[in-house]
Amino acid sequence: MRPRRLTSVLALAAMSAATITACGSGGATSQTADGKTELSVATFNEFGYEDLFKEYEASHPDIKITQRKAGQASPHHQNLFTKLGAGSGLADVEAIEEGYLSQVMSKASQFNDLGAIGPKDVAGDRWLKWKTDAATTKDGKLIGYGTDIGPLAMCYRKDLFEKAGLPSDPEAVKSLFATWDSYFAAGDQFIAKSGGVAWFDSASQIFNAMHNQHEVGYFDKSDKLVVESNAAIRGDWDAVTKAVAKGQSAKLVAWSNEWNTGFKAGAFATKTCPSWMLGVIEAQAGPENKGKWAVTDAFPNGGGNWGGSYLTVPKQGKNAQKAAELAAWLTAPEQQIKAFKAKGTFPSQVKALSDPALLEQTNAYFGDVKAGALFATQAKKVAAAQYKGPQDGQIQDNVFSPALQSIEQGKNADEAWKTAVQEAQKAAK
Repeated sequence: MRPRRLTSVLALAAMSAATITACGSGGATSQTADGKTELSVATFNEFGYEDLFKEYEASHPDIKITQRKAGQASPHHQNLFTKLGAGSGLADVEAIEEGYLSQVMSKASQFNDLGAIGPKDVAGDRWLKWKTDAATTKDGKLIGYGTDIGPLAMCYRKDLFEKAGLPSDPEAVKSLFATWDSYFAAGDQFIAKSGGVAWFDSASQIFNAMHNQHEVGYFDKSDKLVVESNAAIRGDWDAVTKAVAKGQSAKLVAWSNEWNTGFKAGAFATKTCPSWMLGVIEAQAGPENKGKWAVTDAFPNGGGNWGGSYLTVPKQGKNAQKAAELAAWLTAPEQQIKAFKAKGTFPSQVKALSDPALLEQTNAYFGDVKAGALFATQAKKVAAAQYKGPQDGQIQDNVFSPALQSIEQGKNADEAWKTAVQEAQKAAK
């Protein structure tokens, strides 16, 4: 599988100005010279849509699709918010990555309600409930059709487990990953015999996975910041920082060169693993570590999700109903299976999760594990989508991640917590 995030984080050069312009230049169009309705679709990285566009045009001879494809998620969304502010220039269909969804939901009035303008045979239960819930406004408007998801499992180094005297078979390790308490307890056992190898890569990577499992996160549903009063957040903080103090963290900054090298060097034994992370591990650990990494269909305290996108129809477009029809078709289970085969984007549709084309997919790097079936199982364990306030992503990336990194560098955990709370309060204003 090749995730869209991998394309983003491994890019060695910044996107050229020409590419950025191409992903958002001009407004929504209406008719081509030969009388066809032109629909523009703005995506980023790899959605696996190229062949699907050709298929749709073949079955809809009155439609011409123009793709605006940005190389990375960040400039795509910068363009999106710029054009929203300007009031024109967006594509008929705009892709939204989940990390930017809370900002889009705060501007929901500028997007069409797909439940109102989309095909009437497209029911909300096409998708996993939590996927649809995340793109539904408080008053029931559906802003986006779900594309892919990133269900979480746990990846680990079999050889490092064996050296530390821990079980290494994917079935045998499940008890170690049953809860966060059992996970950190296993980390203590591992550190005692690991010879200096860390249990996990980064405190923030663990904390974010824990935090996103809670029904209430940084904000409640009235957009009130609840960082200081949410006992679950402080509980996660204490558990992770205690593990850091015991030497369980490799103290690596995710997506940095050192983090990338850590996979190849065997600097840590476990990794929180959304479906697309398998591709990251294979790319960074290299062929010499094939067969050393394994993945199991277990994750502490149940399931979780990291990653995924939506297709939206901004109100700026002139062809909203036809754009909604295209977006509905692209996100149908049949098309999501085709996109999965093309680019490894893991489907969010209930029907797709039982399709043999998904369930029989294997991963040779991880010992020919049936990765499709494994992550389909994990996807069904996610109970609900956590509500995200408008500044949620900013608080995660610019407040809590740096605060946890400061602890890994020696700062007192209680002092770092006070700083994080203060910075979160500033960000939420």
